[in-house]
Amino acid sequence: MNVNTTVQKKLTKTPTIHANTKIVDSDIGEWTDIGENSKIMESYLGDYSYTAGDVQIIYADIGKFCSIASHVRVNPGNHPTWRVTQHHATYRSVQYGFAEQDDHEFFDWRRSHRVTIGHDVWIGHNAIIMPGVSIGNGAVIGAGAVVTKDIEPYTIAVGVPAEPKSERFSRHIAAQLQEIAWWNWPRETLEERFQDLKDLDLFLAKYAEEASRH
Repeated sequence: MNVNTTVQKKLTKTPTIHANTKIVDSDIGEWTDIGENSKIMESYLGDYSYTAGDVQIIYADIGKFCSIASHVRVNPGNHPTWRVTQHHATYRSVQYGFAEQDDHEFFDWRRSHRVTIGHDVWIGHNAIIMPGVSIGNGAVIGAGAVVTKDIEPYTIAVGVPAEPKSERFSRHIAAQLQEIAWWNWPRETLEERFQDLKDLDLFLAKYAEEASRH
């Protein structure tokens, strides 16, 4: 007997937050879908973006229409290698009874090295985006990649450390898409032009000139 227990829930303006997910001091956009066992802390996630399960996002600004696969880590923890001990007891001192308050200066360093991810970015399974990195619009980060430096828009980056492998489109087309900035269209416009998003040539023919006039 073939059994299918998958029930696809229809998304709404209100973010869909799955089980065992923790969101702290963060702004989550409309039509978003946050997978199970995810953690988002002091971050921004734009409209229509989603995370699969077991994703951790800390101190990051993420654009619209981003696709974040499972087990991705954005802005992972740091340890003070310059101290006598790099153990987190030196900055999470309250837990261990060594002080009455934690080392806020250490956490402020992490906050000042936010990750910035543009619109329509796809981040593959188990990728790690290191502190302070910026990823441009339309980029692709391969599964298992460790991103230690900025990635240009519409670039496919893979490996450890991640390096550019190819470009999704020519520089001219990438520039046109950024100028159109379709991800900022209101919902009504997206619905009206939705089918055009599936055909690159048609899309550019219809909207590139329009965008250049503004």
